[in-house]
Amino acid sequence: TAGKLAVAHVTLNRVDSKWFPNSVCEVVYDGLHYTHSSGKKMPVRDRCQFSWYCDGLLDDPREGRTWRSAQELAKKVLVNYHDNALIDITDGATHYHANWMEKYPSWSKKKKIMASIDRHIFYGSRKKTL
Repeated sequence: TAGKLAVAHVTLNRVDSKWFPNSVCEVVYDGLHYTHSSGKKMPVRDRCQFSWYCDGLLDDPREGRTWRSAQELAKKVLVNYHDNALIDITDGATHYHANWMEKYPSWSKKKKIMASIDRHIFYGSRKKTL
């Protein structure tokens, strides 16, 4: 649950940032796309903001307890976010990656580590805030 909550925070932190799109859907689908022969807009493999979106696998969830739990968490996050009642467990992170990666993304050297949750490292801006 903490990992899912952390990714939700990253998404919302991006929505609030001037450097990213202004809605959850636009943030999630941000990245390079091409038009498939069917006319559908598709993400370019491995060229998007969230790897699960452009990994080439189907994104249709399987019905069941895990899917219902994810939906419930998303609803709670959005309601509490809009009511300003949500504590950001990533401390403002806008980026993350798995800690088991052989080679970390090049952007990780330019960001400040904000949190380590489950098997992921979360990063934010290096700018100091008062």
